[in-house]
Amino acid sequence: MDSLRPPSAPQRGFTLPVWLTAAARAALGALQGEPFNTAVPLELLQPQGVVPIPVRAAARLGEGLALGESCCDPGEGLDLTRGLVVWVLARWLPGDGPWLWLEPGEGVGVHEASGEACLSAYAQRLLEANLRPLVPAGRRLGLTLVLPDGRRLAERTSNAAFGVVDGLALIGTQAEVQAGADPDQLARTLAELAGRVAAPGFDGDLVLVIGENGLDLAPRLGLPPQLLLKAGNWLGPVLVAAAEAGVERLLLFGYQGKLIKLAGGIFHTHHHLADGRAEVLTALAALEGASGSTLEALHGAATVEAALAGLEQADPELAARLRARIAAAIESRCQAYLASHGAPAVAVGAALFDRGRQVRVCGPAGAELMERFRGAT
Repeated sequence: MDSLRPPSAPQRGFTLPVWLTAAARAALGALQGEPFNTAVPLELLQPQGVVPIPVRAAARLGEGLALGESCCDPGEGLDLTRGLVVWVLARWLPGDGPWLWLEPGEGVGVHEASGEACLSAYAQRLLEANLRPLVPAGRRLGLTLVLPDGRRLAERTSNAAFGVVDGLALIGTQAEVQAGADPDQLARTLAELAGRVAAPGFDGDLVLVIGENGLDLAPRLGLPPQLLLKAGNWLGPVLVAAAEAGVERLLLFGYQGKLIKLAGGIFHTHHHLADGRAEVLTALAALEGASGSTLEALHGAATVEAALAGLEQADPELAARLRARIAAAIESRCQAYLASHGAPAVAVGAALFDRGRQVRVCGPAGAELMERFRGAT
């Protein structure tokens, strides 16, 4: 990849949808008889611009069938897709129907409820922009997507918490990787925050979104895209910076198994640095009156999601009270964190969603902010 950029340029890492599209573009080229090239030109869309993306192989496998292969390079920082091989099998389809049909193969995450491949809207747009102009009128293209090591790597993700099974989700909302635990990502987030605050029309509202799933889900639930800022794992510094920059109302929007760390005072949420979720969960449950076997079950559950689901079956009323306490604790801990850093007062709310991509609870401030922000769309 170094040969594709000037020696002095900083290393760029690309998200999985980019590598998937590169393999698909290479496979389509082989299907149409193009000579193999070690890079394919892709329109990245976000940000706009055509960039050569490396591919490792492309070849016909027989009449009407071709394979393209790429290898993920997410750049610097922590990212489990580093070195992940991507295969795409391309073939022409008979009959009428949509111009593109996607089949999830081995290692590609699918929605448990529907069996459909888990692709972000950005991944679909990227495939459309780079493949549609090359497909002759009247022809239909079928792509089988394969991540040979995807099933194993998915065990290290929270995919299952969002109802995605059998492999890695092909998510990503932009071309370049923004690693949540990378210090450079904090600098980029703070720079984007400064730009938002300085923009004409800024009125003090902000939604801090934790993770790609949250960034994809928030607009679907009516939160205005212009208010969304991905915070990654550096929640503490971003909270303080937002307060100091003039944010007056801030909603934390994230998965319950991630945001619960804030209820325990953990403001850098990458699992390599701190966890404590089971301990926070059981401590808050004890404050709600749980004891004995209930606390043991909560502490021993594989995930926060599983713990809350089990409690909901056994004692729905206690589960509802515990969720409400978690959200309220997140809000109060955030206020204490801001005060301890001498930051201006901010109305901080929390909205937590579950594996079904449903908001399960909002804190007292979070409920007000959700209503306010959704009404602004």
